[in-house]
Amino acid sequence: MQVLYPRCAAVDVGKDVIAVAVRLPGDGPDGRTTVKRTFKTFYGVLAEAARWLAGLGVTHVAMEATGIYSMPVCHALLEHGDFEKVLVCNAGHVRNVPGRKTDFSDAEWLVHLLECGLLAGSFIPPAEIKAARDVLRYRTKVAQQRVSEIARLGNVLQDAGIKIDSVACSIATKSGRAMIEALIDGERRGPVLAQLARTRLRAKIPDLSMALEGRFGDHHALMCRLHLDHIDHLEAMLKGLDAQIEAMMTPFQAARDLLATAPGIGQLAAAAVISEIGTDVTAFFPDDAHLASWTGLCPGNHESAGKRRGGKRRKGNPHLQSILVECAWSAVRHDGYLKSLYHRHVMKWGGYRSQAAKKKAIVVVAHALVVIIWHILATGKPCHELGTDYFTRRLDPERETRRLIAKLEARGHRVTLEDAAA
Repeated sequence: MQVLYPRCAAVDVGKDVIAVAVRLPGDGPDGRTTVKRTFKTFYGVLAEAARWLAGLGVTHVAMEATGIYSMPVCHALLEHGDFEKVLVCNAGHVRNVPGRKTDFSDAEWLVHLLECGLLAGSFIPPAEIKAARDVLRYRTKVAQQRVSEIARLGNVLQDAGIKIDSVACSIATKSGRAMIEALIDGERRGPVLAQLARTRLRAKIPDLSMALEGRFGDHHALMCRLHLDHIDHLEAMLKGLDAQIEAMMTPFQAARDLLATAPGIGQLAAAAVISEIGTDVTAFFPDDAHLASWTGLCPGNHESAGKRRGGKRRKGNPHLQSILVECAWSAVRHDGYLKSLYHRHVMKWGGYRSQAAKKKAIVVVAHALVVIIWHILATGKPCHELGTDYFTRRLDPERETRRLIAKLEARGHRVTLEDAAA
C-alpha cells in the first residue's frame, strides 16, 4: 500500500503508561524504520513525548479512544506538539488481528494503518464545547438522581399506607410537599392533612382524607426527612447548573435560538445538542446522513449473498440519542410534519395499540430531528414547518382515487363516482 504520511506516530494508551511507535524513512526492507518508546502518563511527561515526536518531524499522530485515559494524551499532543492532525480513533475500527498482543504491537499496527491513510478520527469538540458538554451531562445525571429520590420517598409513603399519588398526579407538588411536612411534624389526621391541598387538588379533598390515613410512624418521618433534604439539595444543584449552562451558552446563543425553532426542541435541549455536536457541523459531518449515522439514529446495513435484511441501528452517541428521543416525544404532541410522520409509521408497523410500533416510530421522528438540526446549523436558517398535510399533498389524486376504488371493490362493493361540483 502507498505511504501517504512519511513521518507519523501511533500511541497505545494505558492508565499509567503509553507506548509510542513512530514510522520514519529509513534503511528497513521497505525503506521505512520503526522507533518505539514508552512514556508515563504524568502530564509533564506527556508534554515531553509531544516535543520528542515534534523533534522527529512527525506530522500525524493517532491513538485509540480509551475513554477518559485518552483525553490527557490528546490534549498534551495538541498543546505541546505542532502536528497537522491528531486522530482519536474508534477502537472497533482499528482492532488488531488476534495473536501476540502487546502495547508495542498495538501501537505498531495502528501506525501502519495511519501511514497509509486508513484511519478516520472521531469527533473531538473544541474546549468550550467540551466544557459545556461535561456540565450538561452532569445536569442530566443530577436530574435522574432527583427522580430516583422522589421514587424512594414514594416507597416510604407506600410502606406507611399513605396514598397521596393515588389521588394527586405526583407527590412532588406543593400540596404533596405540605402534606408530607405535616406528617413529619406529627399530624396524623387525614381530614386535617387534606385541607393542605391547593388549587385544583382541593376538589379531591374527600379522597385525600382517606388516602392520608395510614400507619405513618417515627421511622417513616425520619426517612421522609432524609429524602426531602436530599431532594432539596439536588434541586439547588440543578438551579446552579442551569445558571452555569446559561453563562457557557452565551457565545452560542444565536445557534441555540435557531435550534429552538425546530419542533420539540427547547432552550435546554438546544444547549445539550450544541454541547454534543458543536455549531460548525459541516467541519466534521459533511451531510445529514453522516450526523445521523454518528448519532446512531439510522438503520444499519445487513447484506449477505445479495440479500438485504433489516439491520439494527448502531450504538452511536447515547447522550444525544436520549435528548432527541425526548424531543421527538414532545414534537409529536403538536400538529405538524413530525406528528404526521409519527402517525404514518405507527400505522405502518401495527397501530397505536402496539408499543413496539410507537417506539420504532419515535426513532424515525428522532432521525428526522437529526436531519433538521444539521440543516439548521449548516445553513444558519430557522426551521421551516412542512405542515400536517405534507404527505397528502404529495399524493397523485387520480392514483389515490383508483387505489381507494380498488380497495372497496375488493370488499364486494360497487363504486360509482359523481362530480362533487355538479
